[in-house]
Amino acid sequence: MSVYKEISKRKLIGERALFKGSDLRITDTVFADGESPLKESRNIEICDSEFRWKYPLWYSENIYVKSSKWFDGARAGVWYTDNIRVEDSIIEAPKNFRRCAGITLDNVTFSNAAETLWNCKDIDIKSVSAKGDYFAMNSQNMTVKDLTLYGNYSFDGSKNVEIKNSKLLSKDAFWNSENITVYDSYISGEYLGWNSKNLTLINCTVESHQGMCYIDNLVMKNCKLINTTLAFEYSTVDADISGSVDSVFNPSGGIIRADKISCLIIQKSMVDPDKTRIILRDQDIADSKASCIEKTVNFSQ
Repeated sequence: MSVYKEISKRKLIGERALFKGSDLRITDTVFADGESPLKESRNIEICDSEFRWKYPLWYSENIYVKSSKWFDGARAGVWYTDNIRVEDSIIEAPKNFRRCAGITLDNVTFSNAAETLWNCKDIDIKSVSAKGDYFAMNSQNMTVKDLTLYGNYSFDGSKNVEIKNSKLLSKDAFWNSENITVYDSYISGEYLGWNSKNLTLINCTVESHQGMCYIDNLVMKNCKLINTTLAFEYSTVDADISGSVDSVFNPSGGIIRADKISCLIIQKSMVDPDKTRIILRDQDIADSKASCIEKTVNFSQ
């Protein structure tokens, strides 16, 4: 069992101030001017401390950070690092977490999350707020709960991601992604999910112009589409929509269930109409034996 050396109430300056540090418990400390203060470090606990300069944790392993702050100058803060847990902290600097494995983030705020969580794997996120474009690009094996994200192009190229109880205000979210499942969440942003494979949305509310197009195997269960137009172009779909859809445009195939589709465009010159089944539920027809009537509609021209 490691015996930790205590470092407390220090102001550390200069390049590589604690280079190759190991078995350290650091509290109430400021990492000021000087690059790479904890490069190549191992078995480090950090509490109530501040990072103010570039590259604080590179090529490190087994890191625990609590109630600490990355200021704007601490850019590219955690790269090539494995097994890091960050709790109750504020990260102001962009480009954090790059090519890392084994990341846990709990109650963390990213005020500038541009290019954050790139090419990482085995990630657990809970109660995180982030603002910035290209969040979690090319990362994989992620579990996400209670994420609030303000930023476009999120989860581009990501794989094996499960998201619950989250709010994503994100244009072009989930592009080029694979095996994404989102539960009980709100997503707003144009061009949702293009060029993705195996995108599943369950109990979600979606707002999107030309959303959910060019998708191989889109599944939607009990979802609402508000202000969503020209949906499903060239997508294979199994969609169960609660309420109406503003417009649907040239799906490649599958089944779409909804109360109403205000505008349906299926062009025989572009897709085969017989490959898509449309089921509309008419709630206005009184029937003592059923809560709704299903109608199968053939829209071939």
